[in-house]
Amino acid sequence: MVPKYIKENANDTVQYLEYNAERPHLIIPEYGRHLQKLIDQATAIEDRELRNKTAKYIIYVMGGLNPHLRDVPDFQHKLWDQLFIMSNFKIDVDSPYPIPSREVLQLKPEVLQYPQNFPKYRYYGNNIKYMIDVANKWEEGEMKGALIKVIANHMKKSYLSWNKDTVTDAVIFEHLYELSGGTINLIQSDEELLNTTDLMRTNKRVSNKIMPAGQPKIQSNKKKPFVKKNNNQNKIQ
Repeated sequence: MVPKYIKENANDTVQYLEYNAERPHLIIPEYGRHLQKLIDQATAIEDRELRNKTAKYIIYVMGGLNPHLRDVPDFQHKLWDQLFIMSNFKIDVDSPYPIPSREVLQLKPEVLQYPQNFPKYRYYGNNIKYMIDVANKWEEGEMKGALIKVIANHMKKSYLSWNKDTVTDAVIFEHLYELSGGTINLIQSDEELLNTTDLMRTNKRVSNKIMPAGQPKIQSNKKKPFVKKNNNQNKIQ
């Protein structure tokens, strides 16, 4: 067990150890206890002019502990706010920025409402519904027809990622008709989607990219196997 005090000789004064559990709570632990003591000492200074000089020095030290934030906008404003927070809003100095209040600091943000979507065909994802809604807002024309075809091909690719077998274009057209609320109808049309092999070959194309022109080829460090020549072949028969 560690003793609570240290005394080497009988004539020495007793030096008590200070445990972290007995020390005051650090409001912002990232700055350390020494800076917290500086702020406590500055708060207790009675001379206002000296207290303002001490606060500016503390701000300078705090900025030196975070040199990577010097280019961040309103960095000095953040340091002054942290000074008041670490002093428990007791330090009375002239700040170049509005002094924060305890009530504003204790405000809690509103609960973020996550979107609750339960699509019927989950393998298509939620983005397909957004794309279909955008297509419905477009005017009839070539651009809308091209977008609908892109959506249908993406639906077919997503379906094949979920079911590795195959799927007919008629099934995709029926799902597109249902998801669009009956506004996009390709069931009776002559549209043809990409083949299954072309859609599933996309990952292979990405892995087998062709190097751009002018790119030097990487030479392998692999040595060629040594082949012993037959000197008898060079003799004149």
